[in-house]
Amino acid sequence: MKNTYLDLIQQTFYFPQDGFEVKNNYLYFNGIPLKELIDKYETPMRITYLPKISDNIQRAKRYFNDAIRKLNYPGTYNYCYCTKSSHFAHVMEEALKNDIHLETSSAFDIDIIEKLYLNKMVTKDTLIVCNGYKTAIYTQRISKLANLGFNITPVLDNKEELDAYQHTIIDSCDIGIRIASEEQPEFQLYTSRLGIRYSEIRDFYLNKIKTNPKFRLRMLHFFINSGIKDNIYYWNELNKSLKVYIDLKRVCPELDGLNIGGGWPYRNSLGFEYDYPYMAEEILNRIKQTCEEEKVECPNIFTEFGSFTVAESGAFIFQVLGEKRQNDSERWYMIDNSLMTTMPDSWGINSKFILLPVNKWGNEVQRSNIGGLTCDQMDYYNSEAHTNELYLPINTMGEPLYIGFFHTGAYQESISGYGGTKHCLIPSPKHILISRGEEGELKYEVFADEQQVESMLTVLGYDKLDERD
Repeated sequence: MKNTYLDLIQQTFYFPQDGFEVKNNYLYFNGIPLKELIDKYETPMRITYLPKISDNIQRAKRYFNDAIRKLNYPGTYNYCYCTKSSHFAHVMEEALKNDIHLETSSAFDIDIIEKLYLNKMVTKDTLIVCNGYKTAIYTQRISKLANLGFNITPVLDNKEELDAYQHTIIDSCDIGIRIASEEQPEFQLYTSRLGIRYSEIRDFYLNKIKTNPKFRLRMLHFFINSGIKDNIYYWNELNKSLKVYIDLKRVCPELDGLNIGGGWPYRNSLGFEYDYPYMAEEILNRIKQTCEEEKVECPNIFTEFGSFTVAESGAFIFQVLGEKRQNDSERWYMIDNSLMTTMPDSWGINSKFILLPVNKWGNEVQRSNIGGLTCDQMDYYNSEAHTNELYLPINTMGEPLYIGFFHTGAYQESISGYGGTKHCLIPSPKHILISRGEEGELKYEVFADEQQVESMLTVLGYDKLDERD
């Protein structure tokens, strides 16, 4: 019976598949020869393959615009990038090549918008959708952009937020309202902490917005934390939001946008299955049917895809430093970095990523656990999205075994903190940006070297001890 790692993958999944192939027992990621990259830059490393960002944006645009044409849907589709997924300048620059808009979630996002504008990467016509519970400094910076003539739409998270703009916006401004959707049944809480309750939105508009010449309600925002899935919960919440839209549209003719938020999934397993074209078409079909039955105009559609935009562009590559057999059933592969600090999603919210070896695909297979370098018991990875077990090649003598976690491009640095100190002072790995030239050739750029001890000591205040002398 065949039992090499390559045999296991080919027997379990359709392989090779988009973004992954094996040549001479070495893994290629989006055409990138990973072993050559390791030989050049060493591990641990993070890589960002920038073209994948544009590829995914164009995919989503194609799915929704194809559905619009097929259904003869009378509205438009508008792609917004959710900046909190990755704030890096190289990510923003790549995403903005694709005629998109932006969604913000905090005050300092507005500083990024200003930087992008000064560098001619956005214009005042670029739509800026501002979400989140707003602090005073956040509303002040939103008002600043509105007063400068930017196309900005603050989405009200609560009724009191309107008062802040009343005092700081000089002329007029488009606004949105976020619906406080009900959480999924198994969640600990019943209603989202974000947004305004379904039953209060219409009266709030009539009493506070309709006769106020400073504001125009143009967008209704709907989002559920579990994401866009083909299940009863999602369709029920969408239907309830459509009822709110219809009620508002009848008293607010200028309302013309429905923002269905983020939650478009990305591949976290070689066995991942999701019918993107069907979901785009079904969402638009349900919106169109409901609006036609109620004889109201269909809204323009907005999305705020973050993880879908950037996750599949990222990967972490580690070397297996050694193997430990702790008991009869548990075998550990110890890597040259920390999973807790480098990939906090893996333990903080139990996210799963595609885990594959870079080399030794011709070796036999054994069940393994991945262990990080910190002393914390949670610094491990031991299961895949499709199974509760983890299998990797037997680590024979000779060339070290290298492993990669793929589609890690969203949220990791935002959660763990980029450039700061980490648990057990494990340094952040080097970061390599990968793009392609005009002829399709791969181009590498070191965005950041592996974190050095001097920077960590500065963060921790030890340089101030030297200043006392």
